[in-house]
Amino acid sequence: MLRQNFGASPYWHSLTHVLDPVLDALGRIAVVAETSTRVLLDLFGWRGRMLSSSLLAARPGRSSRLADLAAATGARAYLCGTGGMTYLDPAPFAARNIPVAAFRPPTTGIWSTARRLSSLYALAALGPDTLAARLRSVADDNAALAAATAGYGPLARER
Repeated sequence: MLRQNFGASPYWHSLTHVLDPVLDALGRIAVVAETSTRVLLDLFGWRGRMLSSSLLAARPGRSSRLADLAAATGARAYLCGTGGMTYLDPAPFAARNIPVAAFRPPTTGIWSTARRLSSLYALAALGPDTLAARLRSVADDNAALAAATAGYGPLARER
């Protein structure tokens, strides 16, 4: 069924070789998350390396673990979805001097369903070049907002 829905995309023939592994992994959440992330990063030319959290030292406890993982990877900030902001404890991040920023996807156009659908839907609907351009635009807007508000709020780094 999903292959049929994605098959309606004008980009299906050029994307089928990268989306098939994701579709084959459906039902195994961790595998789908990792596979779809790798697919998108590869399509956008990202050449970094992915790390498995199980290979990094981290304390137990949801927020402490995330703060430890962010520090272990050299993160300069932690982006947290609006749902996660309701339960995230900012103290472990503040102790490591890592600001926490709420991430809110745009709510118009192709992004209006972003909270309910995979980013692979946007990939199939827009194609890799247009999606990459739009994601860069969102990243640029978020960076500009972060720069404009640097030093404000309870989680900002002290200067």
